[in-house]
Amino acid sequence: MKTLIQQLRLLPIAAIVALSFNTTASFAQESAKSLDELLEFVKQGQVNEAKENKVREARFLAEKTSQAKALSEAKKTRTEEERRSTRLEKIFDENKEKITIKRAALNEAKGSLNELFGHINSTAGDMRENFNLSLVSSEYPNRGEFFTDLIEKLKGDALPTISEIERLWFEIQREMIESGRIVQYTATVATPAGDDIEAQVTRVGSFNIVTNDGQYLKYSDDSLSILPRQPSSAFVDWASDLASADEGYSRFGIDPTGPTGGSLLAAFIDTPTLSERWHQGKQVGYVITTVGVFAMLLAAWRFVVLTKVGRQVNAQLQSSTPSTENPLGRVLAVAGDNASTDTETLELKLNEAVLKEIPALENSLTLLKIIAAVAPLLGLLGTVTGMIITFQAITIFGAGDPKTMASGISSALITTVLGLIVAIPTLLAHTVVNGRAKRVIHVLEEQAAGIIARNAEAK
Repeated sequence: MKTLIQQLRLLPIAAIVALSFNTTASFAQESAKSLDELLEFVKQGQVNEAKENKVREARFLAEKTSQAKALSEAKKTRTEEERRSTRLEKIFDENKEKITIKRAALNEAKGSLNELFGHINSTAGDMRENFNLSLVSSEYPNRGEFFTDLIEKLKGDALPTISEIERLWFEIQREMIESGRIVQYTATVATPAGDDIEAQVTRVGSFNIVTNDGQYLKYSDDSLSILPRQPSSAFVDWASDLASADEGYSRFGIDPTGPTGGSLLAAFIDTPTLSERWHQGKQVGYVITTVGVFAMLLAAWRFVVLTKVGRQVNAQLQSSTPSTENPLGRVLAVAGDNASTDTETLELKLNEAVLKEIPALENSLTLLKIIAAVAPLLGLLGTVTGMIITFQAITIFGAGDPKTMASGISSALITTVLGLIVAIPTLLAHTVVNGRAKRVIHVLEEQAAGIIARNAEAK
């Protein structure tokens, strides 16, 4: 009984002792049946921990020895690199002094040639830019590569050779000579459709290149291409004649800005034609044109009719027999039918006859006058609407491109021009036609007044 009580008292102590030691997993999972077994478990745990501690101490001592060895090797390497750095710095300083001495000797040897080499460098740069645009390069390509190599060479301390200087002089001379020659040769030409063809071309100095059928070519990015839009047919015909000529003189439309890129020809062919300018007027321009055509047809019709009536009236003046085919004949017929009436009645009858003829003679003259007045207003309407569209585009895209603004304003002003083109001829036509009508009316009134005067004298 006493032994059992002692065992019970020692159980908490044994539990505390068991928790204080870090035993293996197998011992922790087992339950001690007695204090002897518990004591045995503790001893085995201490033995295992001692073994593990010895292993750790051995590994730590081995790693410490290895680290010491690595540290020793690193210090040795640093010492060697410091010595090598000192040696290289000394060599660098020696080479720097040698370079300074050699450069001074080079400059002394060059003497006044430095200025010459500077001129060669600048000349090579200028010629390279000129050859990139020159039409002569289409016949002699890749000339710019030599100048590029020469410029790169002169950037350093290398000196140009005699052959390179002679090549520079030769290229300048060849450019001068070729700019005054007219030659034919075969070249690859790009069509507006994007196809490359082999064609016989004629180069007029450094100004223009044309094909055998007279089409003007453009030289850009070391390649020739047919201009999508050619000059007028006269220039194309002259170019064709020049390409087919063997000797003598031929007319030719030359671009004086050809050596600098041909800007004049580009601006010349980009100028809108009359048809393109007319289409710039758009809907308002089409309406103005329709009104103008109608006014011209109306004026032509009235001119023909009144000319015919004037001839009939002149013929009636030469005849003593009234004819109802003309206004004067009809007025004279009324006078003959009322010859026996009193003067006042005859005057009223003749005035009535003359008034009947006036509307037919003045037919459509008022309409011509209205068209002449309305056409400029239609042009102003087109201008205002065009300016509104232009300002809306400026609001959206900004005013950074003056060409876009100028193009929009130009299109807007086309309608004003169309309105004036319609109004001025219509006004002139109205004046001419109205004059012929007034002339006939004046003859009718004159003859009627003469008849009334003679009737009054007779009575």
